[in-house]
Amino acid sequence: MLLLAVVWGLSIPVTKFGLQTTDPMTLTAMRFAVAVPLLLFFVVGRQPMPWRALPRVVGLGVLGIGVGQVAQTFGVAGTSASVGTIISATIPIFITVFAALRLGQAVSDWQKLGILTAFGGIALIAFGQEPGAAAAQASSLAGAAWVLLSALTIAFYYVWSVELTREFGTAAVAAWSTLFGFLALVPWAGWQVWQAPIQITPEAVGAALYLGVVVTVAGLFLWLTLLRTVPARIAASVQYLQPAVGIAAAAAMFGDPLGLSFVAGVALVLGGLILTVASRSKAS
Repeated sequence: MLLLAVVWGLSIPVTKFGLQTTDPMTLTAMRFAVAVPLLLFFVVGRQPMPWRALPRVVGLGVLGIGVGQVAQTFGVAGTSASVGTIISATIPIFITVFAALRLGQAVSDWQKLGILTAFGGIALIAFGQEPGAAAAQASSLAGAAWVLLSALTIAFYYVWSVELTREFGTAAVAAWSTLFGFLALVPWAGWQVWQAPIQITPEAVGAALYLGVVVTVAGLFLWLTLLRTVPARIAASVQYLQPAVGIAAAAAMFGDPLGLSFVAGVALVLGGLILTVASRSKAS
């Protein structure tokens, strides 16, 4: 659990590192160009995907990667690594909302309070920044909006994938949806290359390898192992540690300033996360 918290917690600071020398679309494409062959290696010939599942798996991949992961990368490009980390930490909160809407799961009063508290924290983080110019502020708010869109989209991806994995298996759904999501973003990455020549730097390659191999592939199998080894409510507690890892890494790697408004916003988001996930665990 600690290893997974570190692996996933470092994902946004590492993304920010890669974006210093390449554009968001290229980095995302490089990440999944690495991850897709590895994921397919574990399922091709082992877990077939029936044709009737194809439309839903394609839609799942386009949503989770073509929208969710691309939005996250654009968001990280427009925010500090610490801001991106804490807004992304709201994914479990949005999972609770979408599970209630799509799967009919009840939302307790404590969960509602947690959701409102987390949104208050996001607002404080997004609007509490004090950049030196109006253009920088607009960029920061746009970046926060991209990360928030990513959190919403990825949360819905997780909820929707629950239905498909029950029918067709977790590894198969993860592998094939990742493939189709990658294919959906290839034309956009090609357009980016056509607009301006890209520069493949060692920093970008290293970030893509970490995100593709460690976060996407190894992280998935670590998560599946956890779910088979410990109760889901205990496995979910890894979400408490990810923001702490990400913020600490962002401060160490980029010297992100942790002002009063940011600290207060982090406290609200983590408090909302604890209320939401802990209440969900008790309910389950």
